[in-house]
Parts: sequence; structure tokens; C-alpha cells
Amino acid sequence: MPNKIKEEIERLKNERGAIILAHSYQPGVIQDIADYVGDSLELSRIAARESAELVIFCGVRFMAETAKLLSPESTVVLAAPDADCSLAACMSGADLREMKKKYPEATSVMYVNSTIDLKAETWACCTSANSIEVVEAAPSDEVIFGPDRNLGTWVAANTDKKIHIWPGGCHAHSGADIRDLREKKAEWPDAEVLVHPESPSVFLWEADKVLGTGGMIRHIEQSTSSRFIIGTEEGMIYRLETLFPDKQFVAAGKILCPDMALTTLELVLKALESNDSGIEIPAELAERAGAAVRRMTEIGR
Repeated sequence: MPNKIKEEIERLKNERGAIILAHSYQPGVIQDIADYVGDSLELSRIAARESAELVIFCGVRFMAETAKLLSPESTVVLAAPDADCSLAACMSGADLREMKKKYPEATSVMYVNSTIDLKAETWACCTSANSIEVVEAAPSDEVIFGPDRNLGTWVAANTDKKIHIWPGGCHAHSGADIRDLREKKAEWPDAEVLVHPESPSVFLWEADKVLGTGGMIRHIEQSTSSRFIIGTEEGMIYRLETLFPDKQFVAAGKILCPDMALTTLELVLKALESNDSGIEIPAELAERAGAAVRRMTEIGR
């Protein structure tokens, strides 16, 4: 049955002029049928570049929304409609407006893992890879940073600017147990430890490198090490094993996003079969949120 579904996905994709984009945290079977696999911003840029009539996004809602911002002429459909993001859900545009009142001299920088209404309220978005660069580019010595407290703490440790951090977090990364990482380090003492900045600070202190998913790939490509302990959502292990079959990878702990796991082959097929109008963003919000995302792309990676 899975092979038949894959064949039908391929047929409909070609028939409808569609592309399938999958985040690196997606299940392996979804990564395998995608045209492109990558981080959320990378995939959004690909959607804009390809200008496909139909984009099937395999990830969570904020990712599909960001793709729609950068490719407004495409129909962007989230393959798993119920796939949300605990991090994006923890801060709203109204929350940021209140912080602006409290810190009127501060510029706001919001992680791209955020809702459209929050993006619409911020000066610029950022990725985990360019967060420090975007904060440094902000036209003030004070910055409001959200919604992720762990990434905000990492940024604050790497800039002289005063950072006001929203106390939100990713349930999967924030719930990671440092004992799991230490156990893996004892088992693989020769391995490099690569940790995502959404992880708790104690993970960052024990890492050899703190990197986003794209940064992990670039680092491993250049590294002479043969084994790596990876501190991010476990779907990334499949991605790395696919890219680097001659190297070994193990997860730093149980970092599992239930929303990422919602995407199935059946849902991808259903998205291709339907005439769903896809992600729709009110024009006024799209203009303001799009400006924040574009500023992020202009400043850095």
C-alpha cells in the first residue's frame, strides 16, 4: 500500500505542477517523497524561487505561513492541517504590544517560529542561525526578543545589547533531559556534540557547537569527526544519516515534536487530491509580517 500511495503522490504532483517541501524534523518516509528537505526559512525561499502553482508543506503551521508570505501567488497547503507549534503558540501580537509599552526604547526581534500576528508586530524576524546577526543590526541598544527564552538567552550571551526575553519555549526542546546527553557523551567520548539553541542552557554549555539545523549540516560536511551527538528533534537524525551515510549519529535525548509526527503519506495525498485554497493571510497582516521576514532575509542567512 505505501508504494501505491507514493506512486499516486508522484502522479498528482506532476499533474498539478506541485512541489512537496518537508522540514528536516519530518518522519523519514515524508522526507523521502519530498522534492526539497530543509529548515523552515530555506524551504520558504525555495517556494518563492520555484513559483509552483501548488506547494504542499510538510511541517507545522507557522512554516507554511512563512512560505505563503514569500510566495503569495502560490497555493500553499499544510499537509497536516492540525500541525501547530507549541513555541509559536506561546506568544501573540498583543503580548508584544504590551512589551513595547514596557520597553519603549527597544526594537523587537522575533524568532521566525512565530504566528503571523506576532510577525506583523515586529521590526524583524530571525532564524536560529542569524539571530545574533539580526539583533546586532537592530537600530537600538535594547531588543525585545521572543518567543523562545532559550534562544533569547543564547543571543543575550553573545551580544552587548540589553535583551528583554519573552519566557516561552518549544515543548520538545525545553523538555530535554541533560542526563540523556551526558549518558551519550560517556558512550561516545570521541563524538562531537551539536546542539540546537532552542535547547535548555545546560545543553548549550556541554555542546561543542550550538547550531541550527542548516548549520549542523554545514558543520558536519566540513568536520573530520566520524560520530556526532545531535541535540535537536530526532527527525534530524534521519536527515543526517541520508546526507552522510559514512558517519554515525545519535540523538542527545528524547526530543520529539508530536506535531511534526502528524504528517503521513495519506495526508500528503489528500492535500494533492483536494482543491483546498490553502493558507490565507489577511492583506494587512501579510504586508507587515512579510516586511519583517524580508528584513530577516536581507540581514543574514
